[in-house]
Amino acid sequence: MPISAGYVVRETATNLWRNRLMAVAAVLTVAVSLSLVGTALLLRQAVNNELVQLNQNVDLQVFVNPTAPAADVATLRSTISQTPQIRKFTYLDHEQSYKLACRIDGPTVCSALTPQSTPPVFQCTLTNPAAAASVASVFLHLPDVFRATYPSLEAHTLTSVSNVLQMVLLVIALVLLISALVLILNAIRMAIFSRRREVAVMRLVGATSWFIRLPFMVEGLVQGLIGAVVAAGMVLLGDFGIRTLIRHFRQFSSAVVPGHDVIVTEILVVVMGALIGAIGSAVAVRQFLEV
Repeated sequence: MPISAGYVVRETATNLWRNRLMAVAAVLTVAVSLSLVGTALLLRQAVNNELVQLNQNVDLQVFVNPTAPAADVATLRSTISQTPQIRKFTYLDHEQSYKLACRIDGPTVCSALTPQSTPPVFQCTLTNPAAAASVASVFLHLPDVFRATYPSLEAHTLTSVSNVLQMVLLVIALVLLISALVLILNAIRMAIFSRRREVAVMRLVGATSWFIRLPFMVEGLVQGLIGAVVAAGMVLLGDFGIRTLIRHFRQFSSAVVPGHDVIVTEILVVVMGALIGAIGSAVAVRQFLEV
């Protein structure tokens, strides 16, 4: 018995309408779970972009107490210039440091500072960036040094926080994906049960196993795809919201995920939705449909 596209579409639509509440629950669960997966993937890419930006910055920043006298600053400059691990350095005075803080941290931080309250900073490039921690520990014990920071310290904190967030999102997404799989399986099982007499008649008139199975399998695939499309839309809206927010916090501009990476994530989300729907329907048809 030949299978026509019209027949598959008609039967799939009928099954979805008969079990619309279960279908809606499955679609929403797929959408929420895959939106979490997409968010975790974009978060990972954003963190990687931020880490690249951090590694491109100076290797060590030595902040001087704002009230340090000029003689002490000159002594510190001499110490830095004689440190063998430091290849070169740039000194930013109160005014220059204030302008840099305003440019990086935005108007909120800028309004809380004045040029005189902003600590001057020595921006140092090391011969070996891996030695930043040991060099920073030496300068922290010098008088009039307010703080010594290096990108690897920020990178370690950023990576740790990101890993925790990604793990939480992925665990929640995994639980929801399993729930979506079960919901799709139950939706197909209910569709099979509600049409058991029609299936029996089709078997009697010589319908092939694929003729009977295909509408049920397409039903699960459609549920997964609809949920994936909704999830892709949610991820896209989230990315747009983040881009809008970053316009007001320019210090995080490097964390913006490029458009091609967003597209790849969207495609991956849709493919995962289709796989979930196909697997759920295939298991249901194999287990509950006797042909």
